[in-house]
Amino acid sequence: MGLAAPVANAGESPALQRQVLHRTVTIDGVDIFYREAGSRDAPTVLLLHGFPTSSHMFRNLIPALADRYHVVAPDYPGFGNSSAPPVDEFEYTFDNLARVVDRFTEAVGLKTYSLYVMDYGAPVGFRLAVKHPERVQALVVQNGNAYDEGLDNEFWTPIKEYWKDPTTERKEQLRGLLTLEATKWQYTHGVRNVEAISPDTWGHVQPRLDRPGNQEIQLALFYSYGSNPRHYPQWQEYLRTHQPPTLIVWGKNDAIFPAAGAHPYRRDLKEVEFHLLDTGHFALEEDGAVIAGLMRDFLDRRVSR
Repeated sequence: MGLAAPVANAGESPALQRQVLHRTVTIDGVDIFYREAGSRDAPTVLLLHGFPTSSHMFRNLIPALADRYHVVAPDYPGFGNSSAPPVDEFEYTFDNLARVVDRFTEAVGLKTYSLYVMDYGAPVGFRLAVKHPERVQALVVQNGNAYDEGLDNEFWTPIKEYWKDPTTERKEQLRGLLTLEATKWQYTHGVRNVEAISPDTWGHVQPRLDRPGNQEIQLALFYSYGSNPRHYPQWQEYLRTHQPPTLIVWGKNDAIFPAAGAHPYRRDLKEVEFHLLDTGHFALEEDGAVIAGLMRDFLDRRVSR
């Protein structure tokens, strides 16, 4: 499918601007699904999702911002409703995911944007920021790592061993991260109230993880994640040099990207608005209204309309 028609105009009602549209654009033969809402005349917020979810994680945040902002959230290849070509037909690396997302932004006409980076969204988004610093108006970082301290915990030990020596045995051990039990754990660990977390989350994610060939896609990206720490000095230099207005909204009980990875941003950013939230990895599930409120206040003050 080609690029769809523009979304609501500035003069249309807030209710219409908040309507989320579901679209697909083809990038180099790969169908990229995305959610879009808000007026194209408004500043753009580009939402980059984490593992193992998709733009579905932003289903409530998008309409909470769309009365004042143009909000766009793509699914990476292999995730959500985007195409999932097998590993022998598509290079599942973070360099390539970032290339596809970069091409996506150009295909849908995004000239400038604020970046929301979470989990996998951080290595994708920071690659975009380094390549196009002039396009990035602001950063919102939610459990998205750019520092060695953020990976210095038990969760990463077997993954780091796989990076050093990608044996079949170590690869097979990582398949445990792709099970329903592991997916539910990501959503529920560290939250205040498990009953507040909808089973629709893992109910959406797990069937896509269980698609034929998708485990090999995810294992390839587990290995490719080892390329990201080498880029950390470059990303940190980007922060120091360009000083993008930055909002940190971080689930402090996250066992994957704990708060140890949030604090170092303060070393490189002269002005950063910093909030540790009493929740887990997918902070939007429990504190979505809080994050939306913080984002609206931050973007209204720091991004010119």
